[in-house]
Amino acid sequence: MKTYLLATAAVFGTAFGAMAEGELNLFNWGNYTSPELLEKFTEQTGITVTVTDYDSNTTALTKVEAGASGFDLVVPSANYIPVYVRKGLLTELDHSRIPNITNIAPEWKDVPWDPMRAHSVPWQWGSVGIAVNTKVYSGDPNTSELFLDPPEELVGKINIVPEMNDVLNMAIFNAGGEACTEDLTILKTVRDRLMAAKPKWLSMDYGTTDKLSSGDYAASVNWNGSTMRARINNPDVVYGYPKEGYPLFMDSVALLADAKNVDEAYQFINFILEPENAAMISSFARYANGVAGSEEFMPEDMKTAPEIVTPAEFAAAGKFLPTCDQSAVDLYTAIWTELLK
Repeated sequence: MKTYLLATAAVFGTAFGAMAEGELNLFNWGNYTSPELLEKFTEQTGITVTVTDYDSNTTALTKVEAGASGFDLVVPSANYIPVYVRKGLLTELDHSRIPNITNIAPEWKDVPWDPMRAHSVPWQWGSVGIAVNTKVYSGDPNTSELFLDPPEELVGKINIVPEMNDVLNMAIFNAGGEACTEDLTILKTVRDRLMAAKPKWLSMDYGTTDKLSSGDYAASVNWNGSTMRARINNPDVVYGYPKEGYPLFMDSVALLADAKNVDEAYQFINFILEPENAAMISSFARYANGVAGSEEFMPEDMKTAPEIVTPAEFAAAGKFLPTCDQSAVDLYTAIWTELLK
């Protein structure tokens, strides 16, 4: 899908080259950008959009922090926005250049990670849970034990998405801790359980949608929208909300401090805040978007989907991840680095 997205952007540039008025470089999660949205934007503005994909917040931050990335816009998760700001990697948004900023839904207008939306606007939001193929495993999917101590049916058949904060915090919640904990007893438990579980995993891969659809993965730590897409292709796939606790996320579009195509970036930011266009983003990737009025343009199946509408008994277990102190980040990175070896 990553190749498809890049190829799609290139096609748009060729098809509309005669009317092109500019270009824009978007750095976004893989398999997360609607080709139809890009086509519509190019048709309306003449601006050619090139999408470059990443598979984790850490990958994106490292690339941007290295400098001279050539990207104009990036789409970090909530707990990473303050890190980008602290490092001077983002430009504060000029709201006068974004008339549609008033379309942001009230609950997302003033958020802890970006007060008064000074640096970002919503892209999509959702949860991190467990996707399971019920033909392989028919037990309770609503527990993080499925990847920390996989049942026999799932041994050698489970994938872990390579996003450090999602995976480690799910394990921390399972151990009775809170996000950003520096409790060494809890972190040792997390480290030991992850290291013991890893030999029972098949892979640590970002591209889960297609492999869950095809049955190559029998289970995966996965995001809700990706799981919904897999379930549409394969009705045996279900999404579990770990009762021990699971992360919530919102990914937001931000303007990089060294962006070259600033005017084009503002046009794109304003464009995605149109309700109909926000719905196009959700229709493709299958996550909620944070733009008021987009609901009427959303696919009917998203309005009742179990991956989108959290069952009441699991709603309180979902938690947005805060931005951790560097001391906690160092501890988590040490565990993650060891896990990746």
